[in-house]
Amino acid sequence: MIIILSILVYFLCLLALSWLTSRKADNRDFFSARHSSPWPMVAFGMIGASISGVTFVSVPGMVLSVQMTYLQMCMGYILGYFAVAFVLMPVYYKLRLTSIYSYLQCRLGERSYLSGTLFFLIGKMTGSAVKFYVVCMILQRFVLDACHVPFVLTVSTLVLLIWLYTRRGGIRTLVWTDSFQTLCILATLVLIILSVTHTLGLTLPEAVSAVAHDSRSRIFVFDDWRSTQNFWKQFLSGVFIVVVMTGLDQDMMQKNLTCRTLREAQKDLCSYGFAFLPTNLLLLALGVLLALLSQKLGMALPTDTDELVLNFTAGGRLGPLVTVLFSIGIVAACFSSADSALTALTTSVCLDLFRRPNAERLRKTTHAVIAVIFVVFILIFARFNSTSLLQAVLMLVGYTYGPLLGLFAYGLLTRRAVRDKWVPVICLASPLLCLAADLYARQHLNYQFGYELLMLNGALTFGGLWLSGLRR
Repeated sequence: MIIILSILVYFLCLLALSWLTSRKADNRDFFSARHSSPWPMVAFGMIGASISGVTFVSVPGMVLSVQMTYLQMCMGYILGYFAVAFVLMPVYYKLRLTSIYSYLQCRLGERSYLSGTLFFLIGKMTGSAVKFYVVCMILQRFVLDACHVPFVLTVSTLVLLIWLYTRRGGIRTLVWTDSFQTLCILATLVLIILSVTHTLGLTLPEAVSAVAHDSRSRIFVFDDWRSTQNFWKQFLSGVFIVVVMTGLDQDMMQKNLTCRTLREAQKDLCSYGFAFLPTNLLLLALGVLLALLSQKLGMALPTDTDELVLNFTAGGRLGPLVTVLFSIGIVAACFSSADSALTALTTSVCLDLFRRPNAERLRKTTHAVIAVIFVVFILIFARFNSTSLLQAVLMLVGYTYGPLLGLFAYGLLTRRAVRDKWVPVICLASPLLCLAADLYARQHLNYQFGYELLMLNGALTFGGLWLSGLRR
């Protein structure tokens, strides 16, 4: 019961922030916050917005399978954020965009614009719903089942809470609520690490030394080019993941476009780009400490790496305080990614599909409908309750970002026009070719694609656009 009360108090804080920031809000506030957001607040809030509840659970467990090699990708993130700040941001600010996909209409044509928009809408709705479903299942399993709360009520209530505090202020509210949620996530992470350190009987310097000398703290892999954890694969993948999943994602870019000037937006992006390395280092260090605690207690390490965090935090082995902290942390991470997805989807539908930026009634209706669709998607995933299905959905969602990479790269790096009617065909063909290449490589070449498949997907789209293109 104390966990539920803590979550309710947390939500009341969000609702209070929403009330303070959304008074007299209109569509301009909802979509762009009137381009008046302070950049340090945006930068701090984006740390939490980029850490989903799944990340909060999964990253620490990575040390059991791939050590700390994920940090190689985080290093690539830094370069990726600089690329977004100094290549994409100047274009967005020059054209004064609210929806970044309207760039495709200006540069390539109507069907290119609709193709990019639809790939975003499908990928974002499906991917966000899967991640939200996973977090709902965790809360249900460790907290709400004991209170006999049905899963449909859990999902409906959580989505309703998000809808309530975003429905009026939209992006203007999210700039402030995301900062509050980031503070909760980071405070929770630090407090859990201190609790684990205390349980191990170590001082903080001793805990740092224990993590540094543990075999699971290996970061760099240079000696095996076939490995998906090879440094250059991870580093370059990190660069392209940020360019595509931040710079070409309306969800991630919308708050950055609310800064007063291009210069402030660039400072915002570079600042929180650097913050990802220490944040993920803390998450991975927590994983190593939990593995050491498992060994000290004589517990077998779990085969499902996500269970490493869940067994200790949500499972109550570190005491009720840690369970409460974990519940607040995972809800904060869950809300900070889902609320911006709901707002971005509403923005894209109103601006990119209906082209009615000033229709306030349409915006309110769209926002509510998307929230309902969100609930329906989650309940469908719960109905099948298949891990393989969820992995397949997430894999397919990853394929939707390749065509976006190819479309924007073609528009920015060339001066050629395209045969606009062929663009939807090219954008559909590229992911299918990538899927075929991945299956062939696994079966015949003993090679498994990792995140580099995103680069191949974008390259195929770019190549198809080039072949169909026209010189100006």
